[in-house]
Amino acid sequence: MSERESKEPKQPPKRSGTRAAYVEDLKYSLSLLVKNKLVLTGIILSIFFILVAIFSNIIVNPASANKFDFGISYCWNGNLFSWGTQAITCPASVNYPLGSDGYGRSLLSMIVLAIPLDLSIALEIVASALAIGILLGSVAAYAGGWVDEAILRVTDIFFAFPFLILALVFAAVLGRTIPNLELAIFLVWWPVYVRLIRGQMLSEKNKAYVEALRALGVSRWRTLFFHLIPNSIYPLLVQATLDIGGVILTFSALVFLGFSPSPALPELGNLAADGINQIFTAPWLLVIPGLVILLISLGFNLVGDGLRDVLDPRLRR
Repeated sequence: MSERESKEPKQPPKRSGTRAAYVEDLKYSLSLLVKNKLVLTGIILSIFFILVAIFSNIIVNPASANKFDFGISYCWNGNLFSWGTQAITCPASVNYPLGSDGYGRSLLSMIVLAIPLDLSIALEIVASALAIGILLGSVAAYAGGWVDEAILRVTDIFFAFPFLILALVFAAVLGRTIPNLELAIFLVWWPVYVRLIRGQMLSEKNKAYVEALRALGVSRWRTLFFHLIPNSIYPLLVQATLDIGGVILTFSALVFLGFSPSPALPELGNLAADGINQIFTAPWLLVIPGLVILLISLGFNLVGDGLRDVLDPRLRR
């Protein structure tokens, strides 16, 4: 092999339609993901938090972890470092590595129990918004005319307001329950996917293979759901991955701003809200849950960036 050949970058495998070609393409895509150290870090972080969410009830016993003990509320073990505040030192019999919250519960246990709640809510909202966005956006782009215009005008109404303020309005109207908070965030999240899939569909439906399908007599609905949507969905998958962290931030922000259904609820925003009131005596309640929110959002954002690089043909070259 010549020196020139050894320096040439490895090209993605050509798709031949065979199973072996798809396997090779998948291996190449995975190699692109792990080659980027930042993306690899995001994958590790995301997998870690997903595993914590799955096995949270094994890691922590919810019944024993949720027992209140106001005698040791806002205490810190002090074996890690000192916060330089007037924090109460936990008794020697209490081993809380990250201190306690206002109810005398282990902050570490509460974070472990909060991660599955926040992740499940984020996945439900993103999946629902993605499904509605694909349905409405694809119908708007493919049908055109007054259908397209009506759907666009509805999305314009939602885009006219900052999404967090609009979510606060919906949360105030609907009430302080977990399902209502989920609905409030969903109502402001779906228009993004409608616009995104519509733009992809408008460029996709004018391609030659769509004309060929029409000439073959393939129905409009079959063309839409079996050909146009699968070929237009990749940017939405990237956006959905990026939005998982954004939904967690939004949900935690709503809870932090006072829309929590219960002050004792193990939720990252709820823990931080308790910490803001005790910033000088128990700063760990604000700092540590905030860092967890940051790491979860960072992990899924890095994964989303990696998926964009893999799924975008221009970036694969």
